[in-house]
Amino acid sequence: MSNSSSITQFLLLPFTDTRELQLLHFWLFLGIYLAALLGNGLIITTIACDQHLHTPMYFFLLNLSLLDLGTISTTLPKSMANSLWDTRAISFLGCAAQVFVFLFFISAEYYLLTIMSYDRYVAICKPLHYGTLLGSRACVHMAAAAWATGFLYALLHTANTFSLPLCEGNAVGQFFCEIPQILKLSCSNSYLREAGLLVVSACLSFGCFIFILFSYVQIFRAVLRIPSEQGQHKAFSTCLPHLAVVSLFVSTAMFAYLKPRSISSPSIDLLVSVLYSVVPPAMNPLFYSMRNQELKDALRKLMAGFLSKALNFPSSAHHS
Repeated sequence: MSNSSSITQFLLLPFTDTRELQLLHFWLFLGIYLAALLGNGLIITTIACDQHLHTPMYFFLLNLSLLDLGTISTTLPKSMANSLWDTRAISFLGCAAQVFVFLFFISAEYYLLTIMSYDRYVAICKPLHYGTLLGSRACVHMAAAAWATGFLYALLHTANTFSLPLCEGNAVGQFFCEIPQILKLSCSNSYLREAGLLVVSACLSFGCFIFILFSYVQIFRAVLRIPSEQGQHKAFSTCLPHLAVVSLFVSTAMFAYLKPRSISSPSIDLLVSVLYSVVPPAMNPLFYSMRNQELKDALRKLMAGFLSKALNFPSSAHHS
């Protein structure tokens, strides 16, 4: 029986064995990765540079974009490199690091989405208390708590998973290192401890999900009581992007981890993991920038300023 200490590397699941399709996969992932970098990068820059966007909602959105960049940067570059060089290998330490970093970003993002639903709840249901409940110090503490909880959660799971003896080979049935796939390699019964931890995590995640759900029930009840249609539209335009992001994130992650074994196959597992690890970080900037007029205006202003500087064409030149 080989112990995990004798494993020096893992073999990731390739998307395809055909060289042409491997290159196609590389270019496709590169496109998605660049779109995610550009979208999230623009949101971070716009919020950081525009004084009007220094509010709790945009502060949390900036954090969300940072987490999205982290999430997608943990999985895609390694997968793209493997496709490009026609290899499947990832070192033991590299795999452990990938599990830790991915878990850190994805769990911190989930806690942050929960905080963001509280932010929208206070803004719409208790607008008079918004300044006191969500002061700048409170916001920093909340965001720090999300990052710290994600860090502890990832540390606990990673240490636990990689301390298990692995005796089922070293082929990971996924395009990146993921706990359920590593557990499949562990010797029988030894994974029960991690399974127990996963149950605790599931309860915690469910608690957050119920909190988000409750917040949105209250928000929609409050919005529907707003007499003016314009007021309703403004309230919905700040809530719907967040709801879309949460729905995409939760539904794909739940399907990935809770789907029955009967419909589990390498190709379905691969597709589902792409859905929950790649699609949300790439789509989130789109959800937020499409519905949010304030953000669109700030982005336009930033672009105009950047272009006029790049072309060295000050606005005063228009009058001459």
